[in-house]
Amino acid sequence: MSCLILVRHGQSIWNLQNRFTGWVDVSLSPQGIREAQTAGELLAEYIFDVAFTSTLIRAQDNLFEILALNRHCDQYVRVHEQSEQKQEWYEHFTPAAGDSAELKVYAAEALNERYYGDLQGLNKDQVRKHYGDKQVHQWRRSYDVAPPGGESLKLTAERVLPYYLSKIQPRLNSGQTVLISAHGNSLRALIMQIEALTPEEIIQRELATGTPHIYTFTPTLEVERQEVLKP
Repeated sequence: MSCLILVRHGQSIWNLQNRFTGWVDVSLSPQGIREAQTAGELLAEYIFDVAFTSTLIRAQDNLFEILALNRHCDQYVRVHEQSEQKQEWYEHFTPAAGDSAELKVYAAEALNERYYGDLQGLNKDQVRKHYGDKQVHQWRRSYDVAPPGGESLKLTAERVLPYYLSKIQPRLNSGQTVLISAHGNSLRALIMQIEALTPEEIIQRELATGTPHIYTFTPTLEVERQEVLKP
């Protein structure tokens, strides 16, 4: 029986400041760190076979706060997947008999947040005043309308899902427990696939920061159970 755990990173400093973040690499806020630690406490007894995160520091810090509180993970090795040419350099080793096993953490650009293009760094209230509530709502909550120079949720899914199908789903097929620390929209793309949701359904789905969403699968990878862990 396999298990997939999805955690949206805790509040970032730009979440706190009400700014569009996208691929700008900002840190967690103090509240975000506490949210990540709460998620770690909720997941302390889980045994992870592998972990995935984005290349953005807020998702990685969220993951490492979780791992720091896990009772079964005291060491890990990070594999950088954004550089196809040199990816193998980061994990090129042959373990010897008796070597301790480190948890592998894959950092993949494919799992990055939706790219908000020209809106990145701008205050959301100021953007609404400039473009109007209706236009900003369309950019944020439609499935296939992208902000200027940015990605729609549809475009985000088009880079997230191939990575999920090629790198993450095979782990689930083999019965592993997989932890993913990522972002609201990259996780929406995964949830859309896992729960077979329509575009209209997924744009209504809200994911709270620092809250673990857990899917347990049958051997044929059908969702047997799903739950949200709360303190």
